Amino acid sequence: MPILVGTSGWQYADWRGVLYPADVPQRRWLERYGESFDTAENNNAFYRLPKRETFEGWRDRTPTGFVMAVKASRYLTHMKRLKDPEEPVARLLRTATGLGGKLGPILLQLPPNLPADPGRLAACLRCFPEDVRVAVEPRHASWWTDEIREILVRHGAALCWADRLSRSLTPLWRTADWGYVRFHEGAARPWPEYGDQALTSWIRRIGDAWADGDTVHVYFNNDPGGAAVRDAVRFADLARVAGRRLSRTPTLPVGGERRAGSRERT
Repeated sequence: MPILVGTSGWQYADWRGVLYPADVPQRRWLERYGESFDTAENNNAFYRLPKRETFEGWRDRTPTGFVMAVKASRYLTHMKRLKDPEEPVARLLRTATGLGGKLGPILLQLPPNLPADPGRLAACLRCFPEDVRVAVEPRHASWWTDEIREILVRHGAALCWADRLSRSLTPLWRTADWGYVRFHEGAARPWPEYGDQALTSWIRRIGDAWADGDTVHVYFNNDPGGAAVRDAVRFADLARVAGRRLSRTPTLPVGGERRAGSRERT
């Protein structure tokens, strides 16, 4: 499998003229996105879990081979804080499996004020069937222990590697035979783009951890101004130069390509 590169979401008004032509109505943006990328991270479920019919609609509106990662509901991660996970996980899976074979990993992004709780994490991961991949994005420093790493490895869950301002927010643990990487905010100008140096460094880190045949999901979450689209395309270009296989990325229209002068802050 190639590196699967895409963005976190697709419904952003300021992507018009970057990814979406002016004559494409908003109701057709997912179809246009699917013509350009092979994967997306769906954040809608985090804020309000859609009905199964909505997931089935996304399945039908995307092309064969498309992969949609799903960010788990904040009810599970932020309100319940992983406590008593059985019902929230079952409800999530009942709806998200409407994607059929297009369902990608489930992302558990944990609150920044949630300290490590190995028991709750293990209990939550046990709720997912073996054929559903789970990535975990802790955001409290207390999670970086050998015990947490062992739990992730035991359950085949990927530690989500996360970046903000071109700095890793997590240890670079390989806890599964597949990977998950999120780019939240670059340190280049204009904000919030990533510069080539940062992207090249991440391509090297991914290459050090996973072979070319391993699946690695890479999503850009720096959506303002279309930066996520431009950076996803540039990441793919640089990774191909480095000899990696990548999923489809678009050729951006004139005016939508990476803005001149994008560079690292000094």
